[in-house]
Amino acid sequence: MVNVAHFSALAVKNYNMIFFIYGEDSYRAKRKLEEIILSYKKVHKSGLNLIYINANEKDFKDFYNNLKTNSMFSEKKLIILKNVFSDAKFQEDFLENTGNLENTKDIIVIYEDYFPDQRTKFFKMLQKYAKCQEFNYLQPAMLKRWVAEELGKNKAKINPDALDLLIGFVGSDLWGMTNEINKLSNYKIGGPKGCFITKEDVELLVKPNIENDIFKTIDALASKDKKQALSLLHKHLENGDAPLYLLSMISYQFRNLLIIKELQGDPGTLQKPYNLIVKKSGLHPFVAQKSYYLCNQFSIEKLKKIYQKIFQVDSDIKTGKIEPETALDLLLAEI
Repeated sequence: MVNVAHFSALAVKNYNMIFFIYGEDSYRAKRKLEEIILSYKKVHKSGLNLIYINANEKDFKDFYNNLKTNSMFSEKKLIILKNVFSDAKFQEDFLENTGNLENTKDIIVIYEDYFPDQRTKFFKMLQKYAKCQEFNYLQPAMLKRWVAEELGKNKAKINPDALDLLIGFVGSDLWGMTNEINKLSNYKIGGPKGCFITKEDVELLVKPNIENDIFKTIDALASKDKKQALSLLHKHLENGDAPLYLLSMISYQFRNLLIIKELQGDPGTLQKPYNLIVKKSGLHPFVAQKSYYLCNQFSIEKLKKIYQKIFQVDSDIKTGKIEPETALDLLLAEI
């Protein structure tokens, strides 16, 4: 895979360019696409030859006709192709016509805001011939750096403990993180020069991502830290989150763990990379990735027993056999 450091600059200076932008981090992938489009518009002022084609709505013939039509003002065209991996016929036609694309002077950008199936011939062709850039979720150290840089663009700074809390609340969702960064930055506008965002500011303005928090609760259970798990759960109860909603989130997370665990137990996928398990699970890549590593701390028998217990607790709450808060406490104690 080619790691393109100056992606958008290359896109407007060279001929016969096919770019492939993809990955589970849809925020950074979208920003990279926007950079290419902006660079193109700076060179080609009319904007009349910027073409968007959604493979879910148009077939390969539409794309090919746009490519072959002479552009106005002798401008190079920029064609953005989306959702190609959801249409096998489009991929097949593209592969059959690659020879006809070799001499085009136009720029083709194939964009997918997730991790597509890398087993396909189309993916392998792009990996071999296109300029590729993959966007995975940022690892913790890189995520901290990214948040600090984004805050810096807003002329804001953050204390280390506040940064840790912010990331703990929001996780790797950069769409949500951007909203929180803007909110915190605006809150500090007009304050003392050099004023830092504090932990108290984060607690005041940022609502924790409940799914992320519930996952941390389950992580604590897997690590045999029931005290931490109960503490995290009670924070949600104190904030007014409904017990049955919390139970549904716990059920959702353990269901994901069970799905991944069963796929890991399949001899056909046991030695395969997690990307294949992600594909088979049908889960969002970020959810599947977290579940993939955490489920190793549970046996499949244990996960099945926990899942059955959750159903029993749900029934007991709804039939009035037990108070909801007590039921959650007992559930966590028994896991």
